[in-house]
Amino acid sequence: MDGGQGADRAGAVEKHRVAASSVAAAVLLTVGKLVVGLLSGSLGILSEALHSALDLVAAVVTWVAVRASGRPADEQHSYGHGKVENVSALFETLLLLVTCVWIIYEAVERLLGKSVEVEASIWAFVVMGVSIVVDFSRSRALSRVAKKYNSQALEADALHFSTDIWSSAVVILGLGLVLVSELTGVSWLAQADSVAALGVAAIVVVVSIRLGRKALGDLMDEAPPGLIARLEEHCRVEGVGGIRRLRVRMSGPQGFVDIALSVPAGTTLTQGHAIADRVEGAVQEIIPGADVLVHVEPDGESEGERQLTVGALRDLATDHGMPVHNIRITRLGRRSMVEMHAEVADDLNVTQAHDLVDRFEQVIQSRYPEVERVVTHIEPAGQEAAEADEAPQVQQIERIVRDVVEADSVAQAHRDLRVTERGRQLDLSFTCVVPAKASVAAAHRCTERVETALRASIDRVGSVSIHVEPE
Repeated sequence: MDGGQGADRAGAVEKHRVAASSVAAAVLLTVGKLVVGLLSGSLGILSEALHSALDLVAAVVTWVAVRASGRPADEQHSYGHGKVENVSALFETLLLLVTCVWIIYEAVERLLGKSVEVEASIWAFVVMGVSIVVDFSRSRALSRVAKKYNSQALEADALHFSTDIWSSAVVILGLGLVLVSELTGVSWLAQADSVAALGVAAIVVVVSIRLGRKALGDLMDEAPPGLIARLEEHCRVEGVGGIRRLRVRMSGPQGFVDIALSVPAGTTLTQGHAIADRVEGAVQEIIPGADVLVHVEPDGESEGERQLTVGALRDLATDHGMPVHNIRITRLGRRSMVEMHAEVADDLNVTQAHDLVDRFEQVIQSRYPEVERVVTHIEPAGQEAAEADEAPQVQQIERIVRDVVEADSVAQAHRDLRVTERGRQLDLSFTCVVPAKASVAAAHRCTERVETALRASIDRVGSVSIHVEPE
């Protein structure tokens, strides 16, 4: 057994012990108050016996919850059984609220004139004094262990015993005022305990709602206020480029943290592991004993590389094995549209080619969220070796090419025309001469115009390859 497992086992034993002692104390107080209440006829003490009986139920629930929450994770409960403590805390909160409702109802009844016969015997004071001592001892022990192991079930049980201190004090106050009332003849003094009971009940309601809200929040996987910000601050250790995702959930005393962070692209596996260890240690400082999952992602892009450019799109296509050309980006305010030609294998059918191109379009829009639309013209990729024959009508095609080139405003001349026949298609290739100072864009537009005109003038044109040379 390693040190961590030994510490977990020791903590479980301590939690079981303090929860079991609370059950024993609740049994002792319930029986003692019930006996003295029946002998003295004190409604206050009998009500305290009922209150202690509820505490006994709560203590048993806490004991069961603490034992269940300590069970290890299994196939059905991969995050363990810690949320049993949250359920227990919520149940105890409801018991506290029910008790407060009964106290408020009884106090209002007495203030409105309900007659209560109380015998302020020495045994009544003794049993309530013992109750306060036991409740004080139990609440301190439970609160200490609850804070030590972040146990909501024990925290709720500690609240139960601490409220018993106040309610027992109110009963003693009521018994004392009964004695004073009998000695002085001032009847209204006997009502003071009811007013004090209302004040205690109000305090318990506020504390109970706060505890129940926390238990419900943990059941809903709500992160404690400010915890995410503290974790983000502490996790920016050396080597961390940024934090892309951070999630926290609590299961009883056990915390679970899922964090994805980016590191420089050149980071080695060993360095990445060391960075993840440092981040895990930072999380453990904030949430001791947390189960931490750190996912490391390379960050190979600078702000400039994330900008949408033709070069960036061409590099992205190369990385995904998608030959593209004629890339055009149109800015539409804060949105953009991308148009391009993509080459796919000749033997693919239309559905297969469309799916292939569609996946690459999704990659573009995922990398560049500002891209609103991607329009891709699908073309068959060229063959490495194509069987072809010299076309017989070369002279006729030569005249058409000469006329088209001379009619263009940029093209100066053509040469090296080669016409081949592949099946029923005619493939053309030649050199087009353009002015030496013409821009690449102008030369490209020139070849597009020439190709369009040739396809309109010659039947059965397949591929047209135009090589540009300066004049």
